[in-house]
Amino acid sequence: MSNILLITSSPRGTESLSARFAGDFARRLRQQRPGATLTVRDLYAQPPAHIDEAYIVGRGLPADTRTPAQAAAVAHAEALIAELHAADTVVIGSGMINFGPPTQLRAWFDYVAWPGVTFRYVEGKIEGLLGGKKTYLVTASGGVFSNGPRAAVDFQSNYLKYLLGLIGLTDIEHMRVEGLAYGPDAAKAAIDNAQTAVQALLAKAA
Repeated sequence: MSNILLITSSPRGTESLSARFAGDFARRLRQQRPGATLTVRDLYAQPPAHIDEAYIVGRGLPADTRTPAQAAAVAHAEALIAELHAADTVVIGSGMINFGPPTQLRAWFDYVAWPGVTFRYVEGKIEGLLGGKKTYLVTASGGVFSNGPRAAVDFQSNYLKYLLGLIGLTDIEHMRVEGLAYGPDAAKAAIDNAQTAVQALLAKAA
């Protein structure tokens, strides 16, 4: 049975195109997989707290020695990681904020990128421990970052792909909704292109 994890993060809520396309793709993927489950983690509706000393210190302590604050912080990270472990397919929506992903999504990575739990160092090299999963990344941006002069400052996609690879999620399909700030015609073209990309990836995943 397929288990799909959908993670959205845009502060634009229902107006978010990254959340819209990621959600549409995840739901249609579930429909074409009989018996599949869909878990939704909306990081805007339920934003994770930024990590603090309780988490950093607590995750390195035996469970029975943690303070209540440390135990709560570690339990939150463990719950997020458990969702990843349970999924065979991960769908992530991210809308660009100041050339990077939303702070809510960065905070999520701060919890799930856990040395010794989701990745480890082997002979000086990083080994991700959550491999064997398919990941679909949907990014939205006002400008065009897939090519041209802005490609060098696409800190959103590069950051997300690097951290996904860090924890072992290296099999990534990337859908872009870009050029949304270039006027109505460009926005419509971006949405049409994204819809075509969704169709193509659904066909490929069938």
